[in-house]
Amino acid sequence: MSCPKTEPHVVKEEVLATGKWVKLERTTYVDPADKIRTWETAKRTTRPSNTDADGVGIIAILKRTLHKDCVVMVKQFRPPMGCHTLEFPAGLIDNDETAEIAALRELKEETGYKGEVVGVTPVTCLDPGLSNCTTQIVMVNINGDDVENVNPTQQLGEGGKFFYYFFICTISWIIYDHVKNTILTDILFCVEFVEVILLPLDEFQKKIDEVIKKGNISVDSKVYIYAMGMSQAFFKPNELPVLKQ
Repeated sequence: MSCPKTEPHVVKEEVLATGKWVKLERTTYVDPADKIRTWETAKRTTRPSNTDADGVGIIAILKRTLHKDCVVMVKQFRPPMGCHTLEFPAGLIDNDETAEIAALRELKEETGYKGEVVGVTPVTCLDPGLSNCTTQIVMVNINGDDVENVNPTQQLGEGGKFFYYFFICTISWIIYDHVKNTILTDILFCVEFVEVILLPLDEFQKKIDEVIKKGNISVDSKVYIYAMGMSQAFFKPNELPVLKQ
């Protein structure tokens, strides 16, 4: 005899603690067996009223003549992880912004690049076992030959004297002193502690693995899943028996 099932639903949400950006709640809900249970839930305090998404993640592809297409990444120290992380550019959606507008704004602020939106996902969850945080992933193409994107400048707040770039796909580095307005050396790098890293699309997973091997860095799961997908797309079809003949 099968047990009757109840549609799971939330009964009550109680705020346990509230900070500037995050709050902790006790969520009371009914499970499929009609039993009342509780859950500890983290929520952002900043979600705009006009959207179900807290923020955006940006998969930005830099396209330049005579260069490989590169994925624009950011590296920064994340206190909850206690180390640096490798992530897609991302940020919260401001009031009255669409995901597309927020993505282009965040991309410009964090990386200096100006891009064109070519795709947007539906609202998706990030860590549903812990939080109700949601995001929309926005696909952006960047014309690297455009004069605005030849020498991109981040638009971050105060944070540092150097503008930091690391082009793995072209192996060219420059360190620029914004105070003296001069190039210091022929190596390339930091404003507000966000580093911009370009990784070739056709070697994306390989280059990420190389970064990981250097140690003390954690890779955002969305980044690595995308990298695995790119590897499948570029290489796995050629491993099919019919294509090996």
